[in-house]
Amino acid sequence: MNDKDLYAQILGISFPWSVESVKLSIESNSITVALEFDQSYSFPCPECSAECPRHDKKPRRWRHLDTCQLDTIIECQVPRIKCTEHGVKMVSVPWAEKGSHFTLLFEALVIKWLEAAPVSAVSERMRIDWDSALRIQHRAVERGLNRRGPVTPIDISIDETSEKKGHNYLTVVSEGGCVLHVEAGRDKESIDAFWNTLSDEARAGVRSVSMDLWNAYRSSTLEYVPDAESKICLDRFHVAGYFGKAVNDVRKKEHRKLMAEGDETLKGTKYDWLRTSAAIDNRSRRSFMEVANSALKTSRAWALKEIAHGLWDYVYIGVAEREWKQLLSRMAKSRLEPMKTLAKSLKKQLWMIINAIRLKANSGNAESNNARIQKVKKMACGFRNTENFKMAVYFHLGGLDLQPDLLAT
Repeated sequence: MNDKDLYAQILGISFPWSVESVKLSIESNSITVALEFDQSYSFPCPECSAECPRHDKKPRRWRHLDTCQLDTIIECQVPRIKCTEHGVKMVSVPWAEKGSHFTLLFEALVIKWLEAAPVSAVSERMRIDWDSALRIQHRAVERGLNRRGPVTPIDISIDETSEKKGHNYLTVVSEGGCVLHVEAGRDKESIDAFWNTLSDEARAGVRSVSMDLWNAYRSSTLEYVPDAESKICLDRFHVAGYFGKAVNDVRKKEHRKLMAEGDETLKGTKYDWLRTSAAIDNRSRRSFMEVANSALKTSRAWALKEIAHGLWDYVYIGVAEREWKQLLSRMAKSRLEPMKTLAKSLKKQLWMIINAIRLKANSGNAESNNARIQKVKKMACGFRNTENFKMAVYFHLGGLDLQPDLLAT
């Protein structure tokens, strides 16, 4: 087998394309494979597939996978056709996508690397510039989103994640462990953009929408989703977070007062109070439970948090609503300001908690996604702009089919 036949096999070249020449350059550490096409062949229009006369041809170059650790470059005079409907168009080539300077196989390898490493590391490993690696990632996401097409979510979660230091956020919509939509900001327009991607039938088919107490998300959902009052859920993970913050606020104030009196009872106990009693390990259980059963304000606040933790598994909604109202009443009368403030807030949105219990809505996967998003941000050491961050979220958490078509076939 000669070198032309070898590279025709390696590249999967077939009629009307063929290998014209193969040139090795030790000086540039590269191999250049020149391709040509059969002059008698009538190429189809890439838009409508109609056979069209050739208009002219343009030189193009693509980077391919290395051969014996040498850069492999494909060169070809690619014909352009003149379509009566779409005008002058460059024909599609089977080894690369439109607009790319890399072959499909090269992009496939870069995508595999990007799944495990940041763009900077992959660009160095593959000996391409940072922008080229980023463009490959963006094309992979666009390819995946096009393949996924319109979504019809059933149980979704809406949450925000920090983009960078300060009040910079992304709104993330997910279902299960899959991110469906990412939008800059956390205002009403941020979630409006997601609802506008869905058809009327898809919005009507939504069963539950889990979120926090942020009014912008709630008002948008009420506007776009039919019968949203029975679908919007304040899930237990957000509620647990609110209770944890309230307990910690009580602890901090009481700890300062006790330390001023020389009492170190609460010293080093911060994370014990944030756990539930079932999650406290055996090493600290006895000493902690002694403090938890004391008359400290923090102990009283923690007891209220414990009661709330046990109110999510009720089967009968009437009983669940009654128990929650009793708890909120106790919190309002507790003389613990953080608990009183939380009770006032939850009382207004108790219907969202009841919906969550009735629908058994759970945003645990959304919270897990948030942690994974922060891991992506940390791996990349931050992002230059919001669009790059959004693409990275889709790339790693969108559940998309990212690989080029040649690999799928």
